[in-house]
Amino acid sequence: MAASSFAEARSGIVAVGRWLDGKGWAPATSGNYSVRLDDGSFAVTVSGRHKGRLTEDDVMRVDVSGASLDGKKPSAETALHLALYRDFPDVGAVLHSHSSNAVGLTRAFPDLTGWTLQGHEMLKALPGNTTHETRVILPIVDNSQDMAVIDAKMSSLLVKPGSAPAYLIRAHGLYGWGKDLAEAERVIEAVEWMIAAELAEIGFRNGSAA
Repeated sequence: MAASSFAEARSGIVAVGRWLDGKGWAPATSGNYSVRLDDGSFAVTVSGRHKGRLTEDDVMRVDVSGASLDGKKPSAETALHLALYRDFPDVGAVLHSHSSNAVGLTRAFPDLTGWTLQGHEMLKALPGNTTHETRVILPIVDNSQDMAVIDAKMSSLLVKPGSAPAYLIRAHGLYGWGKDLAEAERVIEAVEWMIAAELAEIGFRNGSAA
């Protein structure tokens, strides 16, 4: 785990918001990002901000219960970030993207509770993986307006052997995490790329690709 100062976290979150928006993975005001801080609190994005136009004033601090420490309103999904920090003490940053591919995959296969990624060279971008000759499971949980419901479903799936440091919320988006922002970015980018590649493969097999 690499805990950050609030100043470091703010500048990092602003930069990652612009990067994700540039990828088309943060449309409208979607997405939320967080970093574990060295004082035991967490930096999170303020609710309702466009992630491609974040300023440092759009990043706030919350305590371990999600309560605001500076009077601002945190993202509605802050509880999901805190659940990951609770379950995985080595996690230092959590990112949530909203790509059309991630959403489309879960809508196309509504009964699946996980998607297997295997044989991809990009698997080596995930922490601890040194070969493409492996497989990881990307858990899928149903969406809910109650974060406790998502947390309960997600926590039981992520402890299974072979689970990726990421999961999908059906018809919603992707969560990914790492020891710091840089690792969390690699996880998000690698998983998003593999999802896009899998969908392209399905399209070719079905004869529907351009």
